Amino acid sequence: MVRWRAEPTAGDIVWCHFPDNIHPRPKPRPALILVVFDDEAPQFEVRVAYGTSQRTTALHRGEFAILRDRNPAAYEAAGLSYDTKFDLNQTIDLPCTTEWFSVPPAAPHGQSPKLGTLHPSLVRALEAAFRAAAE
Repeated sequence: MVRWRAEPTAGDIVWCHFPDNIHPRPKPRPALILVVFDDEAPQFEVRVAYGTSQRTTALHRGEFAILRDRNPAAYEAAGLSYDTKFDLNQTIDLPCTTEWFSVPPAAPHGQSPKLGTLHPSLVRALEAAFRAAAE
């Protein structure tokens, strides 16, 4: 288990082994960093929201999507390969280690788990999903 050297940033979209119970899932997926905890810097912990490419047009309370056809600039900034929705009802705090994060297939940001970033045009959608998830 190695800690990532690059400092994570809220709004980064990363390649994450989002856990199932207490074990990382074998299939990495996109996750959105919501909060960075730097109390133990340079050892960071982050709160991430679950991302999936399944049923991206059927949004539920607490979800928002990044869709290639609806917002090409946001899709490109996110570094995604497929339309993806993020579920703010499914969040977890994880240490920034190779146990939970890995380098994505094309490695767009070098040897880092970062895929891309949340485009500013999606901040309102994120805020609405956050409020809905809190209800």
